[in-house]
Amino acid sequence: MHSVWISAIVFAGVFGGSLLGLFIRTLLPGHHLSEEARDAVKLGAGLVATLTALVLGLLISSAKSSFDATNTMLMQSGANILMMDRVLANYGPETQEVRGLLKSLLSSRLEKVWPEKSAAIKKISGADASAKTADLEGIQRALRNLVPKSDLQRSFQAQALEISNDLAQLRWLLFEQVQTSLPPMFVGVLIFWLAVLFACFGLLTPSNGTVIAVFLVCAISVSGAVFLILEMEKPFKGVMKTSSAPMIKTLESLGK
Repeated sequence: MHSVWISAIVFAGVFGGSLLGLFIRTLLPGHHLSEEARDAVKLGAGLVATLTALVLGLLISSAKSSFDATNTMLMQSGANILMMDRVLANYGPETQEVRGLLKSLLSSRLEKVWPEKSAAIKKISGADASAKTADLEGIQRALRNLVPKSDLQRSFQAQALEISNDLAQLRWLLFEQVQTSLPPMFVGVLIFWLAVLFACFGLLTPSNGTVIAVFLVCAISVSGAVFLILEMEKPFKGVMKTSSAPMIKTLESLGK
């Protein structure tokens, strides 16, 4: 909802600025719209347009990179979880309880992030797995409590602990990743630039239905771009939430 409101403010600023420019044009004396004055306005509008285009382009690129990085970390987490499950399976039947905790941990995390998939997640995890409670620290404690009976089991235990440490690091990286957001002052300055830019366009353009329709489409396009930027900054919320398919596939593969 946060991104919807900000996008609506951007739309109001852009479209309102263009209408304000059209209105001011009707009030100005003729000599204020001379060729020299129009050239000066065009130069100023060109400068603001260049700044705005650069900022919007950089914001979209940065937001897309952040969104892709989150997806990559999710897929890496899924791969690490599958790897840990296979390592524990090779360790022996003593790890059956730890594997159950791992499946319970993944299913509970999936239900928190994708509550709309709760029914499918519970069906995959099963009643027993979903009834248990687990956290990564508890799984690590269970791994340390294992008593290897051979060098091979000792190697599997060390490998499982190393993977669990990688999972913990990825979890905190994901946590930090989703906390980033655009500073309000930055958004305010961007809206101001857009409003000034379209006010200049309105000042240079005669008022008619076609011009107003073009300004309306431009306002929708710019506010849509800001909406995409804000949505990609929150990959676990909103309309552009990351896909749950890779992690659900991981859950299906656990314990086999």
